[in-house]
Amino acid sequence: MTAELVRGQNHTLPQTRLEIRVSAGSPVVAGATLGDERGTVRGAEWIAHPGSHRLPGLEVSRQAAADHRLAVDLDALPDAVHRVTVLLALPTGAGRPARFGAVAAPFVAVTGLDGAEIATFTLTGLDTESAVSALELYRRQGVWKVRAVGQGYAAGLAEMLADQGVAEAAELAASIQEAVASGLARSVTPPPRTPDSERARHPAVPAVPAATGEDVRPPAGPQVPEPATEPLRDRTPPPPDVAPGGPIDYAHPRRQTSAPPPPPPAAPPAAPGQPAQPVAGDATGWSMDERLYNQIWGMFEDLARAVAAYRSAVDFAESRMDQELDRTLSDPRSRIGGTGDRAREAARAKRDELTGRAREALERDLAQLAAESAVVEPALPAAYAGWDNPVWHGYRVPMEIPMALRVGDLRLPESADLRIPLLVRLPLERGIWVDSGRTASEAAAATSGDQLRELAMETAVALAARLLAVYPADEFSVHVIDPAGAAAGTLAPLVRSGVLAGPPAAGAEGVSAVLAHLTRRVDLVQMAVRAGAADALPPDLDTGEQLLIVNDFPHGFDDRAVTQLRYLADEGPSVGVHLLMVADREDARTYGPVLDPLWRSLLRITPVADDHLADPWVGHAWTYEPLRAPGGSNVLEQVLALVAAARRAGYR
Repeated sequence: MTAELVRGQNHTLPQTRLEIRVSAGSPVVAGATLGDERGTVRGAEWIAHPGSHRLPGLEVSRQAAADHRLAVDLDALPDAVHRVTVLLALPTGAGRPARFGAVAAPFVAVTGLDGAEIATFTLTGLDTESAVSALELYRRQGVWKVRAVGQGYAAGLAEMLADQGVAEAAELAASIQEAVASGLARSVTPPPRTPDSERARHPAVPAVPAATGEDVRPPAGPQVPEPATEPLRDRTPPPPDVAPGGPIDYAHPRRQTSAPPPPPPAAPPAAPGQPAQPVAGDATGWSMDERLYNQIWGMFEDLARAVAAYRSAVDFAESRMDQELDRTLSDPRSRIGGTGDRAREAARAKRDELTGRAREALERDLAQLAAESAVVEPALPAAYAGWDNPVWHGYRVPMEIPMALRVGDLRLPESADLRIPLLVRLPLERGIWVDSGRTASEAAAATSGDQLRELAMETAVALAARLLAVYPADEFSVHVIDPAGAAAGTLAPLVRSGVLAGPPAAGAEGVSAVLAHLTRRVDLVQMAVRAGAADALPPDLDTGEQLLIVNDFPHGFDDRAVTQLRYLADEGPSVGVHLLMVADREDARTYGPVLDPLWRSLLRITPVADDHLADPWVGHAWTYEPLRAPGGSNVLEQVLALVAAARRAGYR
């Protein structure tokens, strides 16, 4: 399966003999530098470029071209080499583009010798830069990985080489451009298409549902249909070669090597007059995971629209009845004899008829969605599945992160038995707050305060376990702050399995130490990113994603600790530090509005069913339900044990 990387993301390389393929909208210079443990290029002899295109284990193109193939044999590199950085630069000369912002975004793919893509990266966001470090292959603990870099340089090739420690970078850059000027641009044969089943493309669509504040919908979307008259939309895409507006071109606008999206699975034939039988993965997408992700989004959208249509029809029927009664009673003649009674009965009968038709349409749509849910749920991968899904019995530690993570279920009062998975995109873009306070829901009213706090911590532990399970073994770390040790029993699965980065921090000193450690990490990574000096990070700094579970806030927090926590909530997600807070907002009321930005920055969920997630698109209040392992099941402990074993074995 292809890993489509974003800037800063890495991926383990399954083999050492590779090709790096570059596709650009205009001719570019492609080269590579070799770096030692610190990323330093020791001299011109460690640079492969058109004027010196071959080094041990590395060969690049001799000319500027719109397409390149670079050959890499990691086993043949000198022992002192720990990093290979792929460089792209625009050739100089009259009539040539002077900046990458004026050309199509370059596309880089790391492939095997058979052409199968391992990882891809599209270098978006470039503007005034005329040279860029596209990606790097680096060795860590004996394992080679690829990282998407995308670091551009406005001063061109000379600045980029100087940034890697090359002496006389300006002279070397000039000689490279001279070598390029002496050749002609050429193109290579496009690589073979990757099988559809092995591709993974992430669409630019909102999360399912979009987890933004208390809302679960984006502000824009399809309009609500007429009351109780329109059935659920058909989410099956049109044939790839026939469309209302003519043939559809599925080619990536900035890439010549992409294959069209794989067609959805064929649905079983339906009986005449009956809807088609649902099929798992019938949405568009480059992989089954992406199809299921988009299908869940479509199910959420359909349920929202169906219920909105029903509610609109009921409101219309009630309003129409009121208007007819007003007209009848406003005529004095209708008050004589039985005329008024007959008018009232007729108005109520019409209301009941309209409401009944709306209910029939809703029941039809709910039955269709229930049938689809029954097919989709068993087919979900672990990241999208509930704890009761059999997929967890065959769980294996993944090699790469999925598109999204299921953090709960959503339902509406009209469809109490139909639940839609609440998925949030990964990496997390904001922290999560498990509200341990008492809410207005029936479930919260029937639960004591101590039980709510315990259930809130259980929800947090289950979420942490899911995050650990869907990330590669040592690319996600979990820290815990439990100032009074009140959650020792609930934290036992995490502690016993050995997946925590350290023992749960207790007391004021423990709280201060953990917050200082994570604050330092955020500061260092931010400075490195802004300076374009990721290689300058301390070798002992864990660059993987970090999750901080905070229990019983604000107990044990002084003013400095509160400030650090707010800093982590604001700045942490962009550099891989995330909060998972278990707290009752009432406990922190003494801080007043100071903490309002903190609460607003977190996605609020509850340990029991609660209808706090607002839907501004159609005005629904969705009921959120947390995910819990079935009673008596050890699935959570078994998954954590596999994660811990993979870490001990050094697997990714």
